[in-house]
Amino acid sequence: MTLQGRSFIEPPDFTTEETEELFRLAERIMNSPGDYAERAKGRLLATLFYEPSTRTRFSFEAAMLKLGGQVIGFSGENASSAAKGESIADTVKTVACYADIAVIRHPKEGSAKVAARTADIPIINGGDGGHQHPTQTLTDLLTIRTEKGRFEGLKVGLCGDLKFGRTVHSLVRALCRYEGIEFILISPEELRVPDYVKKEIASGCGGSCREVERMQDVLSELDILYMTRVQKERFFNEEDYIRLKDSYILDAEKMRLAPADMIVMHPLPRVNEIATEVDADPRAVYFKQVRNGMYARMALILSLLGV
Repeated sequence: MTLQGRSFIEPPDFTTEETEELFRLAERIMNSPGDYAERAKGRLLATLFYEPSTRTRFSFEAAMLKLGGQVIGFSGENASSAAKGESIADTVKTVACYADIAVIRHPKEGSAKVAARTADIPIINGGDGGHQHPTQTLTDLLTIRTEKGRFEGLKVGLCGDLKFGRTVHSLVRALCRYEGIEFILISPEELRVPDYVKKEIASGCGGSCREVERMQDVLSELDILYMTRVQKERFFNEEDYIRLKDSYILDAEKMRLAPADMIVMHPLPRVNEIATEVDADPRAVYFKQVRNGMYARMALILSLLGV
């Protein structure tokens, strides 16, 4: 298998076999990080972040630095020539003159695909609008693999903002390639998952889904509870945001309804949808996800660079 020179824009860009090889590499890096400390020496990663980010940006930067490479980039549209009207295509062509690989985050759907078509270096989608967030999906899958030991036959509860949550959309798309996944979609009517995501589930490997409005009604069934925040920046009407933002809050009382081996995941940042008292519960793995994300991105960078 070789991923050298390819871009990563959405989860289906890699086959399940290629994804599995990435996970094996990530696990080798986890177990022996010193063996990989110089693998990207002399290579340069460009981070083109038109949107604010903490975890995704820092995770990529930490990944490249821990591999011995270097990083250039900007955070915020006003910190780049986009503020002067420069197109994504021209920005990427310019950056490709300096860097060996680039990651882009942009508020508009399809922007990463435009960048990949333009550049002659590998492009990684760090999140495009409400559409896809494939490296978060790698992070999520690696966490599921580590904690549950399998992907097949899991009951996955997705809770909160399922309409605008790009992490949810990407994860569903990736999990649909595995046999027998049951998705339980927990959200208010206004934030239900889009129809195209339901079609992905219907056309997947024998998976199924059902929609409910109360978290408490399904907690006892779940292998995984994937929480998301209600994203203020995705709303056009602030009144709708205020009305819905506290719809789903996971606390210690609700956790008592869940199985002993259920895991709680969250792409972060959280606002108040998971009470801090849950952090001490061994089933809460969302900060493990953060660390896993760095290792997943280290494996991805090495694979796309071919080193």
